[in-house]
Amino acid sequence: MYKILTLNNISIKGLQRLPRETYEVASEIGHPDAILLRSYKMHDMEIPETVVAIGRAGAGVNNIPVDKMTQRGVPVFNAPGANANAVKELVLTGLLMAARNVPGAMRFAAGLNGSDDEVSKAVEAGKKNFVGFELPSKTLGVIGLGAIGLRVANAALSLGMKVVGYDPQISVESAWQLSSGVEQAVSIDHLFSKSDAVTVHVPLLDATRAIVNAERIKMMPRGGVIVNLARGGICDEAAVLAALDNGHLHAYVADFPNNALLKHDKVIAFPHLGASTDEAEENCAIMVADNVREYLENGNVLKAVNFPDAVMPRNGGHRITIANANVPNIVGQVTTILAAANQNIADLLNKSRGNVAYTIIDLDHEISDETLGKIRGIEGVLSLRYLG
Repeated sequence: MYKILTLNNISIKGLQRLPRETYEVASEIGHPDAILLRSYKMHDMEIPETVVAIGRAGAGVNNIPVDKMTQRGVPVFNAPGANANAVKELVLTGLLMAARNVPGAMRFAAGLNGSDDEVSKAVEAGKKNFVGFELPSKTLGVIGLGAIGLRVANAALSLGMKVVGYDPQISVESAWQLSSGVEQAVSIDHLFSKSDAVTVHVPLLDATRAIVNAERIKMMPRGGVIVNLARGGICDEAAVLAALDNGHLHAYVADFPNNALLKHDKVIAFPHLGASTDEAEENCAIMVADNVREYLENGNVLKAVNFPDAVMPRNGGHRITIANANVPNIVGQVTTILAAANQNIADLLNKSRGNVAYTIIDLDHEISDETLGKIRGIEGVLSLRYLG
């Protein structure tokens, strides 16, 4: 029986992927094997030593102490792409609202008073203040062409926009799905110089913090739009507000409001709605529940932010999995210990990602606690699981 601790409400469709016969799932549970969460902040939490996997039903993992878990040999799973359509739709919503001055026009209409005839006259007199522009005449720059960015780029093309994309680390999977009509920018600066509107779809890292800054905003044509549904720190908000004030930017669409943004008439602020659809929450929960279950039961890793993908079908043998520092000869030491214990290796898979390596080994016979102890004692081994 596996024990799963939930730190937030997880979609029932995701929890249904964990059969009651073998899984106990609760918001209060002792000695959990895994943790499922959404936005709960875990950094100050005492994470039980029994935890061997953490799954976030969403894309970002800033609320999880990933480095600490990596040192313990615990994979942190997320659900990249499961909420991509929801975010794409909100990006397009924000872009259209900015282009047609919808928020200001709605505020104007809501403030009208008088008889129907008086309201009609006020509408005709005031509508000239909210003249917008059409998207087919504009170029959209998309920074980051992962699951969300490529969908935004393809959809913008369908709306008749020109699209410029930048992602030096684009995956083969994303490249296959990206329309050939998307022009490649050679640099972020190049993208800004060609774009009437820019949307960002990258994680918040040291390398991406404030990539939208004063210098790059100045490269855009006057009257530009910035859309940021990724993370607040990706944009230098002081620079954005200054550009709104001097008219160089027409609008800023943000999913992470604060007092400074909320006070500005040219800011379109959403209350972190990017993935807030029933469908997205269900998709995220299903993806992360499936991958955590696969790891618990078979040791296979898919879509972990700190481990390499590693999937090896079961062949009926006895399986062990090892997470270790990505240094030479650890697999060699493991196989030497197994050979000394007269263990025959039926199958082996070794993958690495950055500073972490992960190995799945199927053996012909049951392995003893003594042999497992010797493997755990190898310098650099972070975690060892025996799955029977």
